[in-house]
Amino acid sequence: MKQVRVKVPASTANLGPGYDVLGLAVELYNELEVRMEKVPGGRSAKVEIFSQGEGAGRLPQDEKNIVWQSMRELFRAAHFSTDGYVFKIRQTNRIPLARGLGSSAAARLSGVLAANALCTKPLNEQRVLELAVRLEGHPDNIVPALFGGLGISALDQGKVLYVRMPAPPGLRAAVAVPEFELSTKKARAVLPKKVLHTDAVFNVSRVSMLVGALAGRNYKLLDRAMDDRLHQTYRKKLVPGLEQAMENARKAGALGSALSGAGPTVFAFAEPVRALAVANALARGFASRGIKAQARVFNFSNKGAQVSCQ
Repeated sequence: MKQVRVKVPASTANLGPGYDVLGLAVELYNELEVRMEKVPGGRSAKVEIFSQGEGAGRLPQDEKNIVWQSMRELFRAAHFSTDGYVFKIRQTNRIPLARGLGSSAAARLSGVLAANALCTKPLNEQRVLELAVRLEGHPDNIVPALFGGLGISALDQGKVLYVRMPAPPGLRAAVAVPEFELSTKKARAVLPKKVLHTDAVFNVSRVSMLVGALAGRNYKLLDRAMDDRLHQTYRKKLVPGLEQAMENARKAGALGSALSGAGPTVFAFAEPVRALAVANALARGFASRGIKAQARVFNFSNKGAQVSCQ
């Protein structure tokens, strides 16, 4: 019998102009425990799944579960036969589902890491990263979830290139998590296939300024550096109260705000003394449209995914 535990942080991606490029890990974690037992005379693999926390009673408890699907992909890549094994999977989910805080990335990454540990880590860190990104479809949540801190990522002919920077010191993540869900697929469907050259240049300038401001701790630039013309303009119709939430946050002292990932959660950088007030201001933006939202404050995490074996 082998047993592995995996802990993966949530992440807020895009940060405004860094569409599919930027992501920050936050101190909110999903945990996964997997026991792998050999059954004498057993043939095909069997899986038993138990989920608690976010999504309990809704997540698939069979082979459709994305943690298990991710594990199987790793086993295939490692040429590891699962015949004759029983996999007992326990998920403790704290990251809200389909809210823009990297829940699917955390699930896929935890499955890949668990499977790699169970078959004695045949895939190196880069291959694990690239498999998780292939399963997720984009790297902006996977990179910070794996390595912690601020992830800057790019895809190059199937390879994942990334730079990892420490999370910005002296700041907190203020968020408002509305009650409704928004799938990444739906949020991507509203985006145009072509954008104006001026909008592309606008985002290049803003994402460059954003990374520079975070690296140089020039936080007064964040408000303008987080402006975006590639995705938020089109997604705001899917997130009632978004503009009001961001305006409220600015008045409450937010240093800059944006959709978290594809939304509908809204995220803001805030100084510690103002963070709760900013989160509450974001939530009032949703309340103005009759939508309940939970105001929360998180520390950023410089620790990425953690794996322990027994």
